[in-house]
Amino acid sequence: MKNIQILKLENYADAERYESVEAGIYKDLTDAERTNHRLAISFELEDGENTQYPLEDILDKYRIHVTEFIKEDGPLIELELAGPQENLRLAAGIIGKRVYNKDVVEDGKNYVSLVIE
Repeated sequence: MKNIQILKLENYADAERYESVEAGIYKDLTDAERTNHRLAISFELEDGENTQYPLEDILDKYRIHVTEFIKEDGPLIELELAGPQENLRLAAGIIGKRVYNKDVVEDGKNYVSLVIE
């Protein structure tokens, strides 16, 4: 994943439904759950990547989930993430960075490691 950017969705302008809580993160006022914060991002897949990885590893690392795939146009992906505000704040740390999976061998065992650079 590369060229990771924050998206500002049109529906976030609805003040009866969304409240801006910090740069790019919105609280969904219609959702009473603890995971009611939203962050929309776009990114490009690199050669050999698919929409599952490293995205799944990012979701696991930050304990967030995808609420909607907005656009999947070749290597360009746009989606909305949801989770607790603090988790999305941490996840926003990947903005502007490159994220990928790397095969690692430790103690003779193969592992896949998430790399954020």
